Amino acid sequence: MKIFAKIFSESIAQAFQALQGNKVRSFLSLLGITIGIFCIIGVQSAVDSLQANVEDSFNKLGDDVVYIQKFPWAEDPHSNWWKWVQRPDPSFKDYQAIKKRVKSASLVDFHTFIGEPSFKYRTKSLEEVGVIAVSPDHSDIFSLEYEKGRYFSSYEMDLGLAKIVIGATVAENLFGALEPVGKKIKVMGREMEVVGVIKKSGDDMIKILNYDNTAIIPYRLAINMGKVKSFDWGGTIAVKAAEAASNEDLVGDLTFALRGQRRLRPKEEDNFAINELSIISNALGSFFSVFDLVGLVIGSFAILVGGFSVANIMFVSVRERTSLIGVKKALGAKKWIILLEFLIESILLCIFGGILGLALIYLVAMGLSSVMPFAITLSSGNIINGLIWSIVIGLLAGVLPAYLAANMDPVEAMRT
Repeated sequence: MKIFAKIFSESIAQAFQALQGNKVRSFLSLLGITIGIFCIIGVQSAVDSLQANVEDSFNKLGDDVVYIQKFPWAEDPHSNWWKWVQRPDPSFKDYQAIKKRVKSASLVDFHTFIGEPSFKYRTKSLEEVGVIAVSPDHSDIFSLEYEKGRYFSSYEMDLGLAKIVIGATVAENLFGALEPVGKKIKVMGREMEVVGVIKKSGDDMIKILNYDNTAIIPYRLAINMGKVKSFDWGGTIAVKAAEAASNEDLVGDLTFALRGQRRLRPKEEDNFAINELSIISNALGSFFSVFDLVGLVIGSFAILVGGFSVANIMFVSVRERTSLIGVKKALGAKKWIILLEFLIESILLCIFGGILGLALIYLVAMGLSSVMPFAITLSSGNIINGLIWSIVIGLLAGVLPAYLAANMDPVEAMRT
């Protein structure tokens, strides 16, 4: 152990001497390692940050929620567009059948977009605010958070009372510093009382639940106002699995219930699509893997050049210390000691280059995070990957020079 500690300390000293002996040569040699680590780990960090941001957006919906729609997510909509478009839209009757028959569902939501009318409060007016008619479970299934106020009560839902929940941007533009909850606004020719304000959406790049410029009303209210013509009006059904049920069980029960509701014969194929978020997340996983591969390919070329440069430094180092190697071997130093000494020196040189690359990534990430819609972070896992890459390149770059040094004839070495 003492011998190894001595070899390691001497290798560190010699690595610093190699860096200080010819600063320009050392800098240019380590530049390849720095650029290579920057490319590989930089791209990996950016992709990981983007993927985490997107996955966080999907996680807000929950991986145990499925969506009943006309179009399947797993297929190209253009390939069978006419087939999909002829399907009936998921309707409120479908929603009622699922609520009644599917025991593996804990929450069932039906929602439909009914337009972008103007919103008026006193002298202020807003245009192009989306309005969605929703069922009672909408807030729970999408985990809506409220900055002020609340969601609709079951009483308000059942009777279709003139109540409305608005997004944060709508509240800000319509009321300013005033308290919005309890105020009455005019929407689609009808006065509605604001009962809640949905919390402003976060910094997610993909804002799946962005209600900022949206308002929601009870579905029964939309029927009473004539904005939804009947219970056959089309929309989207979202279903959350019960705690003891798997998504597979839920999909099976939904298929059975919907086929029965739509009176499909045994030989007829489904005229609806049951979509899961895993379809999108798997597709995005493949997409992000391509970017990782691109960073790996680009970085590998830079690291290859850097590896040859470090090998060149090590060959020079061996030549400059040839007589010293001869003296050490004459005094009894074994081959593995000489070999290990130069390998450690090579690895340390590459680690220096790798640390420079990681420091550069950190600085660039800090700069980009201030202008990008999501934060780019250098994770501990990527730091470890960068150091592992540096160690491997150092090992490969130093193995031949170290082998030549370890196999020198001591007499010939001292004469040189």
